[in-house]
Amino acid sequence: MKKILVGVTALATALVLTACSGNTGGGAPGGGGVAQGGTTTTSAPSVSSQTPSTSSATPTPTPSSSSSTPKPTPSKPKPTPKPTPKPAPKPAPNAADVPCKAALASPGVSACVDLSALKTWLLQDGKVIYGPVKQLPGKKGYATPTGVFHVSAKVKNYHSKQFDAPMPNSVFFLPGIAFHTGSLSVYSHGCIHLSAAASQKYFTLLQKGGVVQVVP
Repeated sequence: MKKILVGVTALATALVLTACSGNTGGGAPGGGGVAQGGTTTTSAPSVSSQTPSTSSATPTPTPSSSSSTPKPTPSKPKPTPKPTPKPAPKPAPNAADVPCKAALASPGVSACVDLSALKTWLLQDGKVIYGPVKQLPGKKGYATPTGVFHVSAKVKNYHSKQFDAPMPNSVFFLPGIAFHTGSLSVYSHGCIHLSAAASQKYFTLLQKGGVVQVVP
């Protein structure tokens, strides 16, 4: 009897709850429902079982640098240095440039002096054997005479008493007038100034009696 009463009471209670909820479809809010026989069941809200998929594609690996040792670059052969070109030989002095006809025509070694060009040559048998080289003649008031002369004397270390000056390698062709070592920037008192090298050449090659021609 008690079991019947309990069942009736439970059924009545379920009907009352259903009527109060206003749910004519027999479902409780949230998806709950009452089962026959008085047992109340509650269903959990469904949750999507699908987990958002993550791309499972493996990223393409970056190509690793070659671990092999680079081959050494073969060294280029050093270029062979070009030989330094030799300077062209100076043209031989042309006798046609010498303004001293008498000296060119004389036998043996002779000398030509061009006062205006400040040049002098040594000649032999009509050919130039030395020069032209620079010379400085006498200054104003002490002009070097022009004409054809002959070597009269040679003095290795002459000293002028008149001008109290040394005259190395003197080759005289007039009294007091000679080729000798002297300044090439200061005019003389009538002599022909030469460089030391040129005066040595004149002293060695010119002989007593040799022709010396001086032109204006």
